Amino acid sequence: MTLRSLLSTAVGVSALVLAIPASAHHGWGGNVDQVTDMTGKVVQSVSLAGPHATMKIDVSGQVWDITLAPPFRTREAGLRDGTIPVGETVTVRGNKSRTATRYEMKTIMVRWGDKKFDVYPERE
Repeated sequence: MTLRSLLSTAVGVSALVLAIPASAHHGWGGNVDQVTDMTGKVVQSVSLAGPHATMKIDVSGQVWDITLAPPFRTREAGLRDGTIPVGETVTVRGNKSRTATRYEMKTIMVRWGDKKFDVYPERE
């Protein structure tokens, strides 16, 4: 293998490796522009595992996947694993999925009782 082909291969592999995290990022493009509030009961408390924190809430019998900010940012907003117990009522504000059959919301704020957790305050 020549030095030129070795460098060419290295550049190609580097580009692929750098593209993987970008494709895994959960942007806002798959969500509607309109910001909506929803109120429901927590069926799965906050989890900081994964590239974004998550939780699940039941809204009128339909379970919604609530996608929060990345873990460090969600923690800075005051939410940690299990902060809000299962069965508690919360209100979330955010942007629903563009796919009507996908019950997911990219969330900018969670309200629980008198506590407000702004995970994306600049989007409010």
